[in-house]
Amino acid sequence: MTYLLLALFGGLSGVTTVLFGFGGGFVVVPVLFGVLNSEAVGGLSAPVAMHVAVATSTCVMIVNASLSTRRSARSGTLLKDWLWPLAGFIGIGSLIGAVAAGFVNGSVLRLAFMAYLAITIADCLLRRGFVSHAAESEPRPLSAMTRGPGGILIGAIATFLGVGGSVMTVPLLRRCGLSMTQATAMANPLSLPVALVGTATYMVTGALDNTRLGAGYIGYVNLIAFALLTLGAWFGMRLAARWVGRIPDRLHAWAYVGLLGVVLVSMGWA
Repeated sequence: MTYLLLALFGGLSGVTTVLFGFGGGFVVVPVLFGVLNSEAVGGLSAPVAMHVAVATSTCVMIVNASLSTRRSARSGTLLKDWLWPLAGFIGIGSLIGAVAAGFVNGSVLRLAFMAYLAITIADCLLRRGFVSHAAESEPRPLSAMTRGPGGILIGAIATFLGVGGSVMTVPLLRRCGLSMTQATAMANPLSLPVALVGTATYMVTGALDNTRLGAGYIGYVNLIAFALLTLGAWFGMRLAARWVGRIPDRLHAWAYVGLLGVVLVSMGWA
């Protein structure tokens, strides 16, 4: 039953990757934390379960974000001027965030994850330019401060929490004048530096940790969970591909905020 649950939520992560730019973290982290923290499955302590959930999430994101980026590149929805050099600075910040997370208690990491979601939801609802977006003929370019220090901050926070960064890049790009379809498509390649750097770092720090997780792990990454979540995600992405560009922009924005709310509540109950 647990395997089926992981595959189903993997499918949901595939859908959210394609339609909302969520590389898997917002779906995978709460579910995997609950599964690993359950005595019926493994009974990992809450701090360790959270580290494993975040590490496995970043690993799933590599596959999800790569496949979605490939599809977006083929369809022509990627805008190179908004990808580089922002992606490079996000990669630098990712290394900082992944190393910092290795020194933080898992319970603190969980609270930080929840606080991050709450602030993002409030920002999307209270500040103009996200839900009440007005289409512009020419999107505004990113400033040097946003690309440089802003990109480093995005990478650090995203990797620290294992969420891919889409919750920051989508609102950012939308306020630059991009549609939800464009902004969510761009979120996936911008999440790749987070996923790659985060996964490598969690594998190393997990291997050096005194916690003995046993077979089926590379560092903090749970290989069985990774395989099940990735398999489900592949089916979910194929299912969601037919809806790309067909959802009204305002409804797309409301659905994005609503999903963040659902994840926040589920994490609070975990």
